Amino acid sequence: MRLGIAERMIRRVGWVPALVALGFLTGPAFGQAVPRGADQILAPPSLPSNLPPGFLPPGGTAADVLQRILEASGRAPSPATPAPPPAPAAPPLALPATPAPGAAPTAAGEPLSGTEAFFAARLPDAPPLRQFGYDTFRNLAPPGSVPSAVAGSLPDDYVLGRDDEVVIAIRGRSRASFSLRVQRDGTLVMPDLPPFPALGRTLAELRADVVARVARELGGSEAFVSIGQTRQIGIFVAGEVVRPGLAPLPALTSVLDALGAAGGVRKTGSLRAIRVEGPGGARVIDLYAVIAGTPGTPDLSLREGDRVVVPPLGGVVAIGGEVTRPAIYEMPARAASVPLGAMLDLAGGALRPQGNRYLSTGTDAGGRRAVSELSPASAIRRGDAVTVTPGNDVAAGGLRLAGHVTAPVTRAAGGRVGLRALLYDPRLIRPDPYVRLGVVWRVEERTRVRRFVAFDLGRVMAGGADLPLRESDEVILLSQADVLWLASPPVQRALRGEVGVAAPAPAGGTAPAPAPDCPALTALAVAARSSPLRFAHARGAGFPDIGAPPCPHVFQDYPALLPFLLDQSVLLTGELRLPGLYPLLDDTGLDAVIAAAGDVTETADLAAVEFAREPTEQAGAIPLSRTILDLRSRNFAAVRLSPRDAVRVPRGFGDRDTGPVALVGEVARPGTYDIRRGERLSELLARAGGLTPQAYPYGAVFTRESVRQRQQEGFARTARELESSLLQVAAGQAVAGSRAGGVDLAGAINAGQALATTLREARAAGRMTVEANPVVLAARPELDVLLEPGDLIAIPKRPNEVTVVGSVLNPGSLQFTTGWRASQYVRAAGGPQRFADESRAFVVLPNGQSVPAGLGSWQAGGPPVPPGSLVVVPQDPSPYETWGFIRDVTQVLGQVSISAASLAVIARSATNGR
Repeated sequence: MRLGIAERMIRRVGWVPALVALGFLTGPAFGQAVPRGADQILAPPSLPSNLPPGFLPPGGTAADVLQRILEASGRAPSPATPAPPPAPAAPPLALPATPAPGAAPTAAGEPLSGTEAFFAARLPDAPPLRQFGYDTFRNLAPPGSVPSAVAGSLPDDYVLGRDDEVVIAIRGRSRASFSLRVQRDGTLVMPDLPPFPALGRTLAELRADVVARVARELGGSEAFVSIGQTRQIGIFVAGEVVRPGLAPLPALTSVLDALGAAGGVRKTGSLRAIRVEGPGGARVIDLYAVIAGTPGTPDLSLREGDRVVVPPLGGVVAIGGEVTRPAIYEMPARAASVPLGAMLDLAGGALRPQGNRYLSTGTDAGGRRAVSELSPASAIRRGDAVTVTPGNDVAAGGLRLAGHVTAPVTRAAGGRVGLRALLYDPRLIRPDPYVRLGVVWRVEERTRVRRFVAFDLGRVMAGGADLPLRESDEVILLSQADVLWLASPPVQRALRGEVGVAAPAPAGGTAPAPAPDCPALTALAVAARSSPLRFAHARGAGFPDIGAPPCPHVFQDYPALLPFLLDQSVLLTGELRLPGLYPLLDDTGLDAVIAAAGDVTETADLAAVEFAREPTEQAGAIPLSRTILDLRSRNFAAVRLSPRDAVRVPRGFGDRDTGPVALVGEVARPGTYDIRRGERLSELLARAGGLTPQAYPYGAVFTRESVRQRQQEGFARTARELESSLLQVAAGQAVAGSRAGGVDLAGAINAGQALATTLREARAAGRMTVEANPVVLAARPELDVLLEPGDLIAIPKRPNEVTVVGSVLNPGSLQFTTGWRASQYVRAAGGPQRFADESRAFVVLPNGQSVPAGLGSWQAGGPPVPPGSLVVVPQDPSPYETWGFIRDVTQVLGQVSISAASLAVIARSATNGR
C-alpha cells in the first residue's frame, strides 16, 4: 500500500518532496533551501531500512542516493565540492529461488523446478529437460543493480521529461555550451533567450525550435542539440519474478530491462503472457518472439508509470530426443492445444530430415500415462512429453575398409563398387601388406549371417581381379606381421586346446610370462578341441615355443578371422627365410607363397622338395599323398597349391657341422673353430698350430653338453635313491623300536636329506676322459674322439702340485715329487685323522679318471701319482655301516668329489687360457 502512495506522490510532486513527505529522507538538508555559495554539502542522513526492494544499487551508499536526488532536483553541488568518503557497501538485496519439493540436483548443481521434475519422471531414460528461456535473465542484470544510462545517440522520437539533461552547443558569432535540465514547469532556460518548452516534446521538435530561435535571435550563429543524461523512471514489476517491486530504470528502457532489474522471471512464471499496464493502456507481450524467434514484433518499450506483471506459468510441453534444442516449452497464452510441428519449430526441428518417430507420453481421462504415436500435424496438450526417435536407426548403403590401412575408410555402396574402386589409391594401404589373401566380412541379406569371402589382394592391386562389394561389407587387409603371428607360440598352444596357458618361463626367470589376452585364441582353442583333425596341418608344424608375442589388433577386432585363416593356410617349413603358415586361395602358385615367405635360403636342396596334400575325399581310406619334387629349375609357378597343403624345403647335405667348438689353453692359436662332420680332436689341434711346450695334455678338460645332461640326470636319480634309502631306514628303525645302539638316527637322516638337496642343486660338469696328446693319437687313432658342436677343450699348463683333501690333519696342495705314491702325499699332509677310512681313499687323476689311492695295508701305497692330481681321504662310516643307505652316501660323495675336481680343473684351465 505504501509503495502505491509513493508512486502517486512521485508522479505528482517529484522525487525529493515525495521521499521527504513519506519519511524516507529526513534531516536539515531537506525542506529548506541550500545557501548559495556553500562550499560543501551537508552530511547526508542515513536512509531507513524500509526502502522498496531494488531501490539501492549494489554497493551504493546513502551519499550516492542523495547525490542523484539532488542532481535530479537541480540543486547539485558544484564540481569543486569534495564528496564525502564512501560508506561500507551494503549487501545486495536478492531473494534466492525456491526449489521444488523433492527436486533432484542437476549436473550444474541447480535443482530441478517442479515442472522439470514432473517431466523428468515422465522421461526417465533421458537426461532431465530444462525449461526454455529462463536463462535469458541470468546475466541480464546482477541482483539489485540499476541499469546504467543509455549510451549513444537517442532517436529523434524520444519524448523529453523532467530532469532530462539537454546539451546545447552554439557556434558562430556566439560560442557557448550549455547543459540544461528540464525544469519542473517543463522548460529549458538559456541566457539571453526566452525559455524553451521541452516537456512532452520529442527530441526532433526541440532541436528544430532551438535551431530556429538561435538563428533568429543570435544572427550568424548555429545551434547543435543533443541529450546528455536521461532521467530515471520508476517501473513497478510484479508477479512471478525474483525481486518484485519498484525498479528505477532509465527513461529509454524496455520490458527486458525491467525484468532483468527484478532478477528475472521465476520458472513458475509465464514468458508468453506478460502484461504491461500503464497510462497508455494494457498489452500482452510474448517473449518467445524475442528469445525463440516466433512470428511477431512485440512492443517492449516502457514509459513512466507502466507496470509489468508476470502471470503464473501456462501450459507446457516437453520436446526431447533427437532435436536441435530439447527443452520444456510453454504453449501460447490461453491455448488448449497446439500442433506438434509448431513446438518442433521451437525446438529447432528434428536432427534427421525424415524417418523420425514421435512418441508422446500424455495423460488420459483417468490420469494414467498414455503413450501414442504422433505426426507433426497432430495436436499436443498441456503436460505432454514428446520424444523424437529415428524410425530405423540402422546403417544403410555403406561399406568399410579396415585392417592394415592408413585409416579406416567408410564409403557408399551405391552403384557397382568393387575392390579395385575401393582400393583406387595404393597409399590407403600401409607398407608391408600380405598380398596373397584379403577377406571380406559379408552379411547375407536374408539371413543376416556373416561369413568370410577371400580374395587375392596382389591380383586386385595389379588389376587382374576384382570382387563386387555389397552393402555392409567390411574389407579386411592383413599385414605381413599378422600372418607371421599364425606360427607364434600362443597360436600353437591354442591349437593344442590350451586356453589362457602362460608361456614358459624365460631363461633364468622365476615367474612365467603372462598369458595373452586375445579372444581369437579362445575361439581357436574351442574349434581345435571340437575337431582335433581340423587343424592337423598347422598343429604338426613343430615351430619352437619361444616367447609370447601380443595379439594383433585385427584378431582382437575380428576373433573369428583366426580359425578361418588357418583353414585357408598352407604350411611352409624347412629352408625358407620366414617359414610359417600362409593363407591363400585355391590354385595359387608356389612361387607367390615362397615370395611371401622371403624366398628359399642358399642352403636349400631344391632337388628333393617334399609336397604333401590331404585327400579330397575324407570319407574313404585314401592316405595322405606325399610327393618329392625336383625344383632345381626354380619353376615354382608350376606347383599349384590349395589350402591345407604342406611344403617342406630340405637342407642340402653339407660337410659343415651345425655349431662351433671352443679350444682354450696351451695351444698355439686358441679360439672358436667351426667343424665339419666327422672331424676329430687331433685335426682340431693341428688346425690350432699344435700344443705349446708348457702344455699338459694329460690334464686336458673336455666337456660336452650331452654328457652334462646325462650326468645331471644321474645326480637326480642318485638323490631319489638316497631319499628312498632314508625312508627305508627310518621305517625299519620305527618297526624295531630302537635307536640302533644309541646312534642319532634323526640327525643322520637330516644330513642325508641335506645331501640329496645339495646333489639336486649341483650342476654337472659334463666332462669326458679323452686323450689329447697328439703323439698318442697318431699312434692310436681309435682314441681320437669325434667332435660335436658345443664341445669345450681346455689344455692346461703342466702343474707342479698334488692336492690332498678329506680326513687328513693338514689338507692342502703339496709340491709334486716324481715317483711319490698317494700314501706318501697323505703322510706329507700330516697323515690320516682318527676316523679316516683309508681303504676307501681315491685319487682323481688330471684327466678326470678316479682310481683307488691304495692306502690300505694290503694295497702297497697305490700307483705313482701324476702332477695335478687330487687325493681324497673320506671319513670312516663304520658307525653307520648297519644302515642300508651308507653305500649310496659313499657313492654320492665320490661323484660330488669328482664333479668338484672337474670343475676346478676347468676353471683353472680357462683362466690360464685367457
